[in-house]
Amino acid sequence: MPRSTIRAAPKIDFVRRRLDMVEHQIAARGVRSKLVLEAMRKVPREEFLPLSLREFAYEDSPLPIAEGQTISQPYIVAFMADALLLRGGERVLDIGTGSGYGAAVLAEIAVNVYSVERIGQLAEKAAVKLAKLGYDNVHVLHADGTRGWPEHAPYDAIVVAAGGPKIPDSLQQQLKVGGRLVIPVGTEVRAQELVRVTRVSATEFRREDLADVRFVPLLGKEGWSPKLNLPLDETSR
Repeated sequence: MPRSTIRAAPKIDFVRRRLDMVEHQIAARGVRSKLVLEAMRKVPREEFLPLSLREFAYEDSPLPIAEGQTISQPYIVAFMADALLLRGGERVLDIGTGSGYGAAVLAEIAVNVYSVERIGQLAEKAAVKLAKLGYDNVHVLHADGTRGWPEHAPYDAIVVAAGGPKIPDSLQQQLKVGGRLVIPVGTEVRAQELVRVTRVSATEFRREDLADVRFVPLLGKEGWSPKLNLPLDETSR
C-alpha cells in the first residue's frame, strides 16, 4: 500500500502581505504621510497577535487579543498616526497600549513613545513584546490612561485608542503649545467622532472633526466608569 504523507502548511509570506496591505488598504484610502506609510511597512503586526490569529494579521479588521480587548485594524492605526501630523523625532503619548502594535508604529517615527495601559496584564505583555522586537524607545506604564503620564509632559502629540464621553482635561494640559491630540469622542459608548485637538496657546484649543468611528470605551477617572461592564468589541470607520 502507498505510504501516506503529511504535508506541512505553506509558510505565510508576512512581508508580502504587509506591503500589499499598505498599498491597498492604507495608501489607496488616503493616508499620505511617508513616515506613517514606511512605519506601517516595517512593523510586523503578526507579532502582536495570538498564534492562532497570525494568518489574519493583514486583513482590514480589528482582531481580539487578551482581556477582551482588540488590536485596531491597520487602516485606523495609520489614519490616526497620520492625523497627528508627525514629522519625526517627537515625544508622543499613546493611551491604550493594548497589544503594543500602535506604539510600535509610532516608535518608528517618534524619538520616544510613552504608552499607558489600564490593564496590568496587557501592559506587561506589551512591554515584553516591544522590548523583544527592539523598540527601546517605547516606555509602558500600567495606569489610568485618562490621566496621561504627566512626568514626561509636555508632549508633541497624544493619541488615544479608546472612545471617551469627553476630551480628558489632563491630556489637553499635557500637550505642548502647537501639539496635537487625536481621540475618539462621543456621548454614546458605541459611537464616536474622531477629533483632533491642537493646543493654540496656554488656554486655547482648536478642535477638528475627522471621521465617524467606533472604539472600545475609554475607562478611567476622566472617561467612562469601569462599571459599564460591556463586551469590548471594536469596529472602526
